Amino acid sequence: MRTIRHRFLVVALGVALTSTAYAQPKKDNKPAAPAAGAGSAAGGDEGIEMDEPAKTDDGTIDMEQEDKPVEGDLSADLAASDQVTAVKQGPLVKTPISWKDILVVVRKPFLKVRRTELNPFTSISMNDNMIRHYTIGGEFAYYLTDVLAVGVEGMYYVHNFNEPFDLVARQARRLPTVNQYNWSAALNFHYVPVYGKFAVLDKKLVAWEVYFTAGIGAGQSEVIPRDKKFPGFTNLLIQPNLGASMRFFIAKWLTINLGIRDYLFIDKFEPTDRAMGVNDTASLAKDNADSAFINNIMFQIGVSFWLPTSFEYTTFR
Repeated sequence: MRTIRHRFLVVALGVALTSTAYAQPKKDNKPAAPAAGAGSAAGGDEGIEMDEPAKTDDGTIDMEQEDKPVEGDLSADLAASDQVTAVKQGPLVKTPISWKDILVVVRKPFLKVRRTELNPFTSISMNDNMIRHYTIGGEFAYYLTDVLAVGVEGMYYVHNFNEPFDLVARQARRLPTVNQYNWSAALNFHYVPVYGKFAVLDKKLVAWEVYFTAGIGAGQSEVIPRDKKFPGFTNLLIQPNLGASMRFFIAKWLTINLGIRDYLFIDKFEPTDRAMGVNDTASLAKDNADSAFINNIMFQIGVSFWLPTSFEYTTFR
């Protein structure tokens, strides 16, 4: 009996030691906070640190606390950053404005609508190396709008012979066949697609514009006989013309014009087989004349006087 009782005591003592070992808390680097209740009253014995559950106003435990975002949670921080935060509006601060901050758009300094242009000009031929023509002419134009005008022009021609005319006569022993132009007139239409301005020495603004011209007219050419004993003859020419010009505005009533004009026509020249009894009269020579298509390109320069001499701006109401 003593042996059985001794064995029972040993087993009971082992069970008691094992329970005590499992009940000991794990030691942490930080000291544990004193446990609430009896542990505190027992003179500061260390206990296991546990988070105290949150309670509501009525004293019950809030079980939804686990679903709330924990401080330092990445998903909660990203969600908070996406929300738009209202900016509190402060008092208005007036910024002082100077005259340098005001940008002024300069109005077009010259208006042409319902105004008349009187344009005396002179011109010189550019593409004939045998004979050169100079003209004195003028144009009268009325502007229906600020970019569209209709006008009439007239020119009187004078000429002189260039050096190749004499060289050919001396070297080839033959005189070249040339015609002189006497006069021309045309009905023209002008269109202004380009307008601008530039500064002269950064002090004065000069306005300019580019305008195109197209028209139809008539003119007269005259055959210069190679042999003076034979009479010459004249030709009536139908002359369409095309051109481009540039205009510079000097004052409200004055402009300077530069341009190139191409006059297109079919001209008749003296026949090469002219002799006594053969094409010796003007009518016979004209009937047997050689025809050729001519581009008479002229460079023009002139001034324009505008009437009335002033203009007024009108605005929509």
